[in-house]
Amino acid sequence: MIKRPYVICRPNRRGGAEISTRKRDGWTIARHSGGVTMIEIIIVLAIVGILSAVSVRLYDNYLHRADLSQATLDIHSIILAISHYELVNDGDLPDDLDAVGKGGLLDPWGNPYQYLNISTVKGNGKVRKNKNLVPINSDYDLYSMGPDGKSQSPLTAKASRDDIVRASNGRFIGVASEY
Repeated sequence: MIKRPYVICRPNRRGGAEISTRKRDGWTIARHSGGVTMIEIIIVLAIVGILSAVSVRLYDNYLHRADLSQATLDIHSIILAISHYELVNDGDLPDDLDAVGKGGLLDPWGNPYQYLNISTVKGNGKVRKNKNLVPINSDYDLYSMGPDGKSQSPLTAKASRDDIVRASNGRFIGVASEY
């Protein structure tokens, strides 16, 4: 027959319990804490706060990149529709996006895409320009006004830095500040 040791359990001063067991070589006391301290809770809350702050920032960056990608894809889609229109109509460009079926298309920020047929414009007033105030396209301008919904003719203007533009006659499509 196996002899089991005696177990004595009594409360201690810290709210935990002391468990004493009788073994061959004497009494052994094992201490168990009854809970967590306030410092441990504060440390856990600080870690959770830091992780949530980092994850929210990463998620915002992800959403921003996704919106930029969507606007770029939409502009590619509009360019294909304009190219098809140009082929069907003997090289003539449409007067507006309604002619190619993209007039109601909104960018990810809820603004309509902007289109300007340069051949129908008198002067360079409305044409998009680079930092040297030279037009960025020779056929047509196509762009989204970006997250702020504002835009000005030169790409270097503060309101235009976040625009998604078609430049160099379609060789560049991206954020105006990167052109």
